[in-house]
Amino acid sequence: MTKLNYLLYEYFKTSVSILFLCIMLSCNEERTLALEKTWWKETVFYEIYMPSYKDNNGDGYSDFKGLTSKLDYIQNLGIKGIWLTPFLQSPKVDNGYDVSDYYKIDSTYGNLKDFKLFLEEAHKKDIKIIMDLVVNHTSTESKWFQESRKSKDNPYRNYYIWKDNPNNWESFFGGSAWELDSITNQYYYHQFDVKMADLNWGNPKVVEEIQHVLRFWLDMGVDGFRLDVINFLTTEGITSDNPINEKGEQEHLNDINQKGVKDAMKTIRATVNEYNNRFIVGEIGSDKIEVLKQYQGTELLDVIFNFNFGSISEFSTQRIFDELQSMEKNMSNYPTLFFGSHDMPRLINRLAKNNPERAETLAALMLTAKGVPFIYYGEEIGMKNIEANSIDDMMDIQGRTHYNFALDNGKSEEEALIIGNDHNRDKSRSPMQWNNTEFAGFSNKAPWIKVHENHTYLNVASLEKDNNSLLNNYKKLIALRNSEPALQYGKYSDLTFSDDVIAFTRTFNGDTIKCYFNFGGNPKKITLEKNENILLGELIIQPNTYLIIK
Repeated sequence: MTKLNYLLYEYFKTSVSILFLCIMLSCNEERTLALEKTWWKETVFYEIYMPSYKDNNGDGYSDFKGLTSKLDYIQNLGIKGIWLTPFLQSPKVDNGYDVSDYYKIDSTYGNLKDFKLFLEEAHKKDIKIIMDLVVNHTSTESKWFQESRKSKDNPYRNYYIWKDNPNNWESFFGGSAWELDSITNQYYYHQFDVKMADLNWGNPKVVEEIQHVLRFWLDMGVDGFRLDVINFLTTEGITSDNPINEKGEQEHLNDINQKGVKDAMKTIRATVNEYNNRFIVGEIGSDKIEVLKQYQGTELLDVIFNFNFGSISEFSTQRIFDELQSMEKNMSNYPTLFFGSHDMPRLINRLAKNNPERAETLAALMLTAKGVPFIYYGEEIGMKNIEANSIDDMMDIQGRTHYNFALDNGKSEEEALIIGNDHNRDKSRSPMQWNNTEFAGFSNKAPWIKVHENHTYLNVASLEKDNNSLLNNYKKLIALRNSEPALQYGKYSDLTFSDDVIAFTRTFNGDTIKCYFNFGGNPKKITLEKNENILLGELIIQPNTYLIIK
């Protein structure tokens, strides 16, 4: 080989090596991101439905002073992060998801001083606070909308979407998504309730306004945001009619996931990134994992709520396992883990079929699997669904809307109530059950929504006294996750399903933790290997129980 040929050979070999290395680095970038340490991967979050946690001033609604008084309880539970549902000024047509002023605390919950104190006290206890932020729409009582409707040439007119001739798009709450406004004789667009008008994200001024809102609360010290229905942003305006399927139902094809949504998310992400160590979790309106995963990334959202896992309507061990596998395969960073929220029936009713042991085993799976766990308030004590016995008991706008549609379609009041209850989200929104007093220790007067009658025996005060209660076992599980890096960062070296037993092994920095969850009808015996120790559970795993080994 001549010297020239040798040099060319070495150059070619080096170039190929560099190219191969670049490909490998690109392929491994997502895996590296998943292993990168950050506070939210180490955090068990706790969702608080704002009206229903603790009333301090005796008006029947929770408030920030009440929440502050319960921070010791939340800290003792082991929680390191709180997600607060909306608390900004609102007429509460949809319990705060209809914001009328992005810069004011709703007077129901106190004032800015109360919120600042809550935030400061939470931070002293090493608890992060993320706030629910709705930027898809505002209340029609918002100053922006009130200005917008005054005239067609008002400076705020294009903050919203107005049309002379609306298309066929339907509201997600039912009925048309368009409402005629008498002042200008044009229709405005609302994906949800008629009193919740959609913002026009194709208008740069709207984007700037939302950036100001984000910075206001980040300057205040909040640690991140939960972005509501964030893929519903109307970024391209009103496009084609939605198709109608064979059942005569409209398919929401053109009114969600518009092409500009990702760019809008990137702008939100870049704004939040102006501040250190902040976190964004997004609610994406889709049940398709291929849609969910495209909104997760370094320039987009940290994590996505995967309702395929979290809102399974009927218990199925196979389905839970399949979703764990799907998230491991498809989610580039961390998935989210939850079995309850303010929009779905309670975990113990829906999945555990009123079996506290199964509820605890589901909690154990959620707190040991790979992902970021979110506990819905009251799950730790096994709170159950409430039911509306009359339309007067029904507070949820979604349930009431379906009730009224049923009446309009000729149904009787009894039939309409059944239909309304099917869509009623009040089930999981009853007041937190602190003790056995008349109003469960939530308030000294009748709350905004009824208290479950089982509060006389199912409450924090009584369960705290029992070392083996659901509440105290939640504390043990959360403490275990908080103390074991393998349960925060460990990858799956093993994820299996056999005979109604889900099992996985997580490894990190030489530590190995094995977890077994028996949802079958027969006991299962596990044999310890050398140097293995039981962290929680028994070697003979009874039905609806679990075993965790290190």
